[in-house]
Amino acid sequence: MLSRRFDGGENLTLKLTILSTSDVHGFVYPTNFVKQHLNLPFGLLKAAQVIAKERQNATGPVLTVDAGDVLEGSPLTEYLAKFSNPPAPQRLMKAYNAIDYDVGVLGNHEFNYGLNYLKKAVENTNYPILSANILNQDDNSLVDGAYRIFSKQGIRIAVLGLTTAYIPFWEDPVHIKGLKFKKVLDTAKHYVEELKKKADVLVVVYHGGFERDLKTGKETESLRGENVGYELLKTIKGIDALVSAHQHRLIATKLFGVPTVQAGHRGAAVGKITLEIDPQQTHMVVGSTAELISTAKYPVHKELKAIMTDVETDTQTWLDQPLGKVQGNMKITDPFKARIEESAFIEFIQKVQMEATGTSISATALFNDEATGFDEQITMREVVTNYVYPNSLAVLRVSGADIRAALEVSAKYFMVNEKNEFIVNPRYLSPKKRHYNYDMYEGIDYTLDISKPVGSRVVRLATKGHPIEAKDSFEIVLNKYRAVGGGHYPMFSEGKIIRENTEAMSELIADYLQKHPVITATVNNNFKIIK
Repeated sequence: MLSRRFDGGENLTLKLTILSTSDVHGFVYPTNFVKQHLNLPFGLLKAAQVIAKERQNATGPVLTVDAGDVLEGSPLTEYLAKFSNPPAPQRLMKAYNAIDYDVGVLGNHEFNYGLNYLKKAVENTNYPILSANILNQDDNSLVDGAYRIFSKQGIRIAVLGLTTAYIPFWEDPVHIKGLKFKKVLDTAKHYVEELKKKADVLVVVYHGGFERDLKTGKETESLRGENVGYELLKTIKGIDALVSAHQHRLIATKLFGVPTVQAGHRGAAVGKITLEIDPQQTHMVVGSTAELISTAKYPVHKELKAIMTDVETDTQTWLDQPLGKVQGNMKITDPFKARIEESAFIEFIQKVQMEATGTSISATALFNDEATGFDEQITMREVVTNYVYPNSLAVLRVSGADIRAALEVSAKYFMVNEKNEFIVNPRYLSPKKRHYNYDMYEGIDYTLDISKPVGSRVVRLATKGHPIEAKDSFEIVLNKYRAVGGGHYPMFSEGKIIRENTEAMSELIADYLQKHPVITATVNNNFKIIK
């Protein structure tokens, strides 16, 4: 990189501070929305307070970045995108504008509500949004460009934005129509060579994570291209700092000598990389550190809270609107048990999916361990805190062999430990919790024997009292993520979709409750998990 003096020619070093957030997913206030007036140990309001303090205490220039997944992931984002009329991403972007980021990068969840919604969000952002490897039909960056070069106290700092290229394997094709997703490594190699000639310091902000253990180099997931952070730093030289994201991990380390952070999710931490800069050196970065600052004990940022009060109030009012009542028990007190044994809540979700699409076979998941099921009085709060994704539904024509293969994938979720107890396969817990990739089915009867080898665990599979044969043909309803093969279900694909319901599941559940204002908790125990 080029060597330059500070303005005035002084022979001094300085510290460049890089502050980062990522995967906030619309958790602005310190709440998970299960009830009002919570003060949980996360949230953008707390992260903003950390950023303000770090800026105040910094002795040199500060670069502030967000690494993506801004627009989707909480009841607040669901309200703004699906229930506000018109959709209003600009109300969320007010918070990010107030923090005064230097730059942001696209996350994969930015596409969940479609390109028009994303475009409106970007248009209402006061800082550039980058992605070098997501291109439009004209081969230009979808957003504000591939990179930005900032001049801070005489130092030229290049920020290159990259986004996981695996989005087409998850996203509704309608939401990404006409876009090109280039490989991260190829794109990074091209731009790093270019930016080394234009800047003194090169920071990569990558909405993606790591495919290998950072200490041993052992692969931690299949090397399919979703996360390539390890290979990025191993093979591409010239990167001075890496801000990663996507996996919701808490990381602060050096990898191949490069300071690297990942700040968890929901604003639970702020990443901090400090680069020591000597402008007299050919390579100006002469030292570095990486750390995470937990936001848990910080107060909320008062000014930002005031800016977002109207959004929070509108969201909470929407959440508390009554929708229906439950006869019986539809609570979930033990999420693990609710996956081993069918729960009334999961059976209810299956009923909604089947009625909405006119099918008799359905699959769904208990997406996380925060799900508590329904109280006797159901409000929108219960709906969106239990069904947390903006999924729509698709009906597929599949074979009996497809269903068996899908059940074998789901069966990988479980293991049996040395005490002969069921446990969750660690691959579903780390590096990222993926409870949402274990599906339960309705409309078929099946038994999974976890003592059997992986791939041979389906020991009973029938419908209406008759065994399901490989060549049998069925219609099945899945959420759109699963329907296109998301979660490593290659037996499902877009080519097998025969019809769709484009309403979000939160809307479909609300519609169902309007038609059936009193629902009965039922469990037919159509599946068993044994060992």
